[in-house]
Amino acid sequence: MLIQGPERSRSLRVENLQSDLVVVGGGLAGVCCAITAARAGTRVTLAQDRPVLGGNASSEVRLWTLGATSHMINNNRWAREGGLIDEILVENLFRNPEGNPLLFDALLLEKTIAEPNITLLLNTAVHEAETSEDGAITKVAAFCSQNATRYVLSAPLFVDASGDGVVGFLAGAAFRMGAEATSEFGEKFAPSREYGELLGHSLYFYSKDAGKPVRYVPPAFALADVETAIPRFRSLNAQSYGCRLWWFEWGGRLDTVHDTEKIKWELWKVVYGVWDYIKNSGKFPEAENLTLEWVGHIPGKRESRRFEGDYMLRQQDIVEQREFDDVVAFGGWSIDLHPADGIFSEHPGCNQWHSKGIFGIPYRSYYSRNVPNLFLAGRIISASHVAFGSTRVMATCAHGAQAVGAAAAICAREGLQPRDMTTPARMTELQRDLLRAGQHLPGRRLRDDADLVQRASIAATSRLRLESFPPDGPLLPLKESWAMLLPAEAGPAPSATFWVDVDEPGAVLDAELRVSSRSGSHTPDTTLDRRRVTLSPGRGQSVTFEFDARISEPGYLFVCLMHNDRVQVRCTEHRVTGVMSVCRWYNPASGEEAAQTPPRDIGVDAFEFWTPRRRPNGQNLAVTLGRRVDVFGPDNLINGVQRPTTQPNAWVADTVDPSPELTFTWDAPQTIGRIELFFDTDYDHAMESVLMGHPESVTPFCVRAYTLRDSQGRVLAERLDNHQTRNTILLEPPVHTDRLTLEVEHPSASVPASVFEIRAYER
Repeated sequence: MLIQGPERSRSLRVENLQSDLVVVGGGLAGVCCAITAARAGTRVTLAQDRPVLGGNASSEVRLWTLGATSHMINNNRWAREGGLIDEILVENLFRNPEGNPLLFDALLLEKTIAEPNITLLLNTAVHEAETSEDGAITKVAAFCSQNATRYVLSAPLFVDASGDGVVGFLAGAAFRMGAEATSEFGEKFAPSREYGELLGHSLYFYSKDAGKPVRYVPPAFALADVETAIPRFRSLNAQSYGCRLWWFEWGGRLDTVHDTEKIKWELWKVVYGVWDYIKNSGKFPEAENLTLEWVGHIPGKRESRRFEGDYMLRQQDIVEQREFDDVVAFGGWSIDLHPADGIFSEHPGCNQWHSKGIFGIPYRSYYSRNVPNLFLAGRIISASHVAFGSTRVMATCAHGAQAVGAAAAICAREGLQPRDMTTPARMTELQRDLLRAGQHLPGRRLRDDADLVQRASIAATSRLRLESFPPDGPLLPLKESWAMLLPAEAGPAPSATFWVDVDEPGAVLDAELRVSSRSGSHTPDTTLDRRRVTLSPGRGQSVTFEFDARISEPGYLFVCLMHNDRVQVRCTEHRVTGVMSVCRWYNPASGEEAAQTPPRDIGVDAFEFWTPRRRPNGQNLAVTLGRRVDVFGPDNLINGVQRPTTQPNAWVADTVDPSPELTFTWDAPQTIGRIELFFDTDYDHAMESVLMGHPESVTPFCVRAYTLRDSQGRVLAERLDNHQTRNTILLEPPVHTDRLTLEVEHPSASVPASVFEIRAYER
């Protein structure tokens, strides 16, 4: 028993924690930053002001995690972010393909506490910062409401991943709120004051079928005049819930930091009022058995403070896909601005403009220009309001935060400050570390002198030389234009033969051969040749297009069959790494046409969208090529790229090879303690973390089973149930051998085995 008499006052318990790095904010950015740094040997304190990790992706908000893939509705092929955020999303797909947000919470907690170098503080809000004479942060103070403890967190380096930038604000870091004028950066898409300078918050609800009629009595504060107050009330329905209601947004006219509680109450009024409208207006009889299962308690924030680094990303960097020597991450979400009045606005809920491909983000946008030991991560990085419209989404934030974690690990180890990493030598080191971990950097290849495989002779039992896809799949009516996206070598364009069904005489089939005007992009905006064939009625007839064009450099071709309702084309059940079908199609939920047609002079490009259909659809078109595609050789394993870009960048075994193997041979025995393998988990699939279900828990291209042997045939590693992109094999003790053999199994009869990369190190 503890008995204390009256006292004049008491103090909270204080706990002092010293580490190499303090990360404030436990959203996906903070989590990825902390884990990345911890895995590199850095002692990290991670402070999160909420009871769970994940921020807007957590069960408290329930927003899906997205980035450059943009729901697969743009032309960013194979653009899912790599490295740690890929590891998390692939694991979530395996465990949680239904998109249960509670399971995503648990996965993030598991990943974080698995790192012994991380001290995790939940429910702990930073409220004070101390700085030295040079402006560097020495410590921050935080309070945990659950254990009534005040924490004092000290470190030589700090990362602000808090969303609102609480650490940067308290430490005096330069920041902005609101939109820049067009005159400052020449951004033609800068919004008017009438449209608004800040994006608002959103708050969602979930409903479920109770199996019997459910009565609903709204709270007194519920919005009563839905049809008058909400211009888009005709978009309301009884089926949508969760973040499909992203347009339940408000607050862009207010202070999105200090007015958050006010914004939350207005959104609560909207949610409970809308549910009253759905249940009690009589216009939704299908809602009779529905009940309100969950309403968010904290709103999902889009925008507040943005902090100034040594470089501020801007609209032109995104649209023109500008290259940066210090690129450490990439984005690809549209420039996505919303009217400040949100759900009460007469404007559409969003204004999205895409670039023709992914864009790089420079390291100089990830640290404060005036607080010397402060990194920036998440949505608060150094970007204009317009560029922020793209960089703010969570997978992009997490991808950049991995770069921050890797940079912080180098700084902690070498006693450096964030700006010190901008020298060419340090930047090369950082980019190498990121590429080693699977983080894709546009225009960069891994050059790794420590990789023993770079000095080995490589042999394969087979390699795919793609000549045809058999016509063993469903018929596809050409209600839209479809294309095969195929890698090609320089030289004459190959002919292409397809199989079609035609019921009526006189049908005409047009074909076009297209490429992208920008290397590394997959927007088919340049037409090399057109061909037209008049078809006779018949089923399973072949039609061949001979294209008169030359391919100037290796890249991707779009062999397009143009829309004709009278023609059906045969598909195949076979799939291959780095090859896919795409369609000139649009999702009505995200646009009104299969093209981007911006108003004049807003500084963005007009172009068509050619996008894949999600599995289990999206079969390739059955096709026979006049020239074999021979780009799947084992040399791809050491080219420093771990995903399809201008080429597939993968070794792919021949489909008829019963036991595919790769053999790596050295002139003399090597000491090998660690091996890295990278498999194809379909970087084109968006892998939304919540709400949207997925048709499989393991992607069809991923090698499930493999065995690794030394020169004596001894098994060094064996895996029968792989589903991850990156496999790290630690050999204890290290082996001494002059040969490694990797045996892989085909994922299925219709998908040949593929490997992007294998690396070997002494340790």
